[in-house]
Amino acid sequence: MENEKKEYQEKKRTLFFGLPWTFTWYVVGEEFLTVKKGLLKTEEDDCYMYKIQDVKMTTSLIERIFGLATVICYTGDTTDPQIPLTHIKNAKEIKGFILEASEVARRKRRTMNTLDIGAMDGDDF
Repeated sequence: MENEKKEYQEKKRTLFFGLPWTFTWYVVGEEFLTVKKGLLKTEEDDCYMYKIQDVKMTTSLIERIFGLATVICYTGDTTDPQIPLTHIKNAKEIKGFILEASEVARRKRRTMNTLDIGAMDGDDF
């Protein structure tokens, strides 16, 4: 089945034995990255995959002990320039998926990443 869409669902975990006792869910799909938070008052935030520019994975000593890591997505999104996926399992696999899916999404939309390095000031015209 070639047309199956891949998706990861992870739950933010506590550092105490890596148990999923929080009310934060991460859904990483081919088109969107979604963060759902809350129990009584809920909040859902989406980011298009093509807006993700870079991904970083960090692992503290305690996270390594319990098999967790934090994946930070740097985006071109105005509401969330950084989206951390905190204390998740399978972080290396999810990081690789995000990098690949964001590149595929950019190619599909025919967009590209550019960085403003401040090379041209207003007087340099």
